[in-house]
Amino acid sequence: MKLTKEQVLHVARLASLSLTPEEEAHFAGELSGILDYVETLNRLELPPPGLHVSEDMSEPTPLAADMPRPSIPTEEALSNAPDHSGSFFRVPRILEEGR
Repeated sequence: MKLTKEQVLHVARLASLSLTPEEEAHFAGELSGILDYVETLNRLELPPPGLHVSEDMSEPTPLAADMPRPSIPTEEALSNAPDHSGSFFRVPRILEEGR
C-alpha cells in the first residue's frame, strides 16, 4: 500500500513530529512497507486464539483436565525465601503510609 505525502504528513501531525522533505520520503517508504506486511498477515488463515491444534492441523489438540493435587509443604515453599514470618513470605513494603 503506497502512502501519499499527505498521509505521511497527517501521521506526523498526529505524532507531533515535524519532518524534513527527506524524512517525508523516507517514512513514506517505511510506513508503506509496514502496511504491506500487515496486509500479508491479515490474509493468513489462523486458528482462533486459545485453540491448540494438532501437528498436521487436522483436529484440535485436547487439553488436559485441571486436576486438584496436593501442594508442596509450607516449609519447602519457604526454604529459599530470603525472609518469612511463620508460614508467610515477608516482602519489602512498597506502598506509602496511609494508602
